[in-house]
Amino acid sequence: MMRILLVEDDEVLRDGIVAGLGLDGYEVDAVTTLAEAREGAASGDHAGIVLDIGLPDGSGLDLLAEWRRSGMKLPVLLLTARNLVSDRIEGLDSGADDYLGKPFDLSELSARLRAILRRAAGRASSDIEIGELVVSEARRAVLLSGKEIAVSRREFAILRALTERPGHVLSRSQLEDRIYGWQEEVESNAVEVHIHKLRAKIGRDRIETVRGEGYRIVAR
Repeated sequence: MMRILLVEDDEVLRDGIVAGLGLDGYEVDAVTTLAEAREGAASGDHAGIVLDIGLPDGSGLDLLAEWRRSGMKLPVLLLTARNLVSDRIEGLDSGADDYLGKPFDLSELSARLRAILRRAAGRASSDIEIGELVVSEARRAVLLSGKEIAVSRREFAILRALTERPGHVLSRSQLEDRIYGWQEEVESNAVEVHIHKLRAKIGRDRIETVRGEGYRIVAR
């Protein structure tokens, strides 16, 4: 799962977003204040941020501008009940990658999030193709030689992490960060178990073990 930082103080909306994005394969770490958002972003654990503008201890726009001044490049999707054109312009000029007004459909939020994460990774398509292996983010599906392969939520998260940068080695701890949230207990040997199952489904030679370093995907 891709780790997302959600900054939203409305409990009902926050819980809905966490649940909705979770179903789409994201691991969501939710916070409610600017202070918590600063701490969360500083962890370096996230691929992107969903940021509400109106927060109890200040403006999300001010925080976004602060992040951009400091050189933080994570893609940020703004959420707000302020829907005037001038508000959208202010948000985008503050450094937002996209802007979504409340109320919104969770499927649109997920699609917009996929789009800004895809752009940040330098990809034009939601499908990642490694030889005959295709990982479709939009469909949350894995295909091998055109045939869909059944994978679990965490198997998909690991495979997506590996295919985002073909040939790049990801350590066990980096993969654990992709499949567990802040509050979840990390299961012993979970990564190894998921890798073993993935190899059985897509071929042992597609996921290579680099001794002492981790795992990488290779084209076959």
